[in-house]
Amino acid sequence: MVRQLVLLTSIGYTIALIVVSFINLNNVPKLGSGYDDKVYHICAYLILGFLWMVYVKPLAKKRLALKVILVTSLFGILIESLQHQLNPNRTFDILDIVANCIGAVIGTLIASRLYILKLK
Repeated sequence: MVRQLVLLTSIGYTIALIVVSFINLNNVPKLGSGYDDKVYHICAYLILGFLWMVYVKPLAKKRLALKVILVTSLFGILIESLQHQLNPNRTFDILDIVANCIGAVIGTLIASRLYILKLK
């Protein structure tokens, strides 16, 4: 039951991230830095990597964390590449891709570490 809830949460979050990536976001709260957008990207993909790692971790396959990082990072690259094509008000930014990948790595590693701690 919990595993199904984690799967539904992961899928729901992924869909929400897709939607948010393609709509106009004009009233996003400011954090007060020049890198607000990158912080949002890191946080969004940190959550994505974390959720999917929590879902797949019980499978305990070799190099699972690397696969989750790869898939979530490729997802971020794909979304960023399609953004401008599907919504001319959105732009392609290589630094957004970097932020997406950083977030995916951090989220996946946090979930992996929590799983390891839980087993001890």
